Amino acid sequence: MENETTIRLTVFIGLFVLFAGLETLLPKRKRVQPRAGRWFTNWALIVVDSLTLRLLAFVVPALAVGAAVDAGINGYGLFNALDWNPWIEGILTILFFDFAIWFQHLITHKIPILWRLHRVHHADRDMDVTTAVRFHPIEIFLSMLLKIGLVYVIGPAAWAMLAFEVILNGTAMFNHANINLPPWLDRLIRTVLVTPDMHRIHHSDKRREHDSNYGFSLSLWDKLFGTYIAQPEDGEEAMTVGLRWQDDRPARLGWSLLLPFRKL
Repeated sequence: MENETTIRLTVFIGLFVLFAGLETLLPKRKRVQPRAGRWFTNWALIVVDSLTLRLLAFVVPALAVGAAVDAGINGYGLFNALDWNPWIEGILTILFFDFAIWFQHLITHKIPILWRLHRVHHADRDMDVTTAVRFHPIEIFLSMLLKIGLVYVIGPAAWAMLAFEVILNGTAMFNHANINLPPWLDRLIRTVLVTPDMHRIHHSDKRREHDSNYGFSLSLWDKLFGTYIAQPEDGEEAMTVGLRWQDDRPARLGWSLLLPFRKL
């Protein structure tokens, strides 16, 4: 799709600067580790992830938005077989893929081999806007394969798929940001979207709490399927973020890349 990369990168950088600035001015929690080392590792991971997706593009014709273009040209997928209003299809596309990402997130916590990959994300001892991009490249690779497969099944319009990707990236940065929202504003926003206070519970070191609040964008799915927790047991500021073992190793790039293959 024309200008896809420019649109996504512009929105990503703009929102990153906004949320990084807000968490500097209005932090919710004190940092456990120095920001410089963590940020280097988290940003390095997104570079490795991006290179991994570049390699994937050599194996499959296109990534998610490109797959939507290809599906449209060839008439693949449910929506390409229907003649519905484009805006209805667009809304349904965003809802469908948001649910798909929610369900994918849930199973990464339930299937041991997927959890070994996903715990790279949860190993971050602080939670801020860079945690939103902290994923192991193998997990990103598998996630994109699933997304491409669903694109060919559903047949969404390319603009709707692009809108979903932009919304997903933006809301993920927002709900990982270390922002101190007023309680009334948090309650208002989480009626629709996942807030930082809501998602921080998912990053708790307590098993019951990190097996909850799986949403990245909409808060609907956790409330609908009974995986919603409103407040952490130890309180927002006293709760421990990360995994049961706590040390400085998650801030190292090499250690984080090898984490899925370690016994801990």
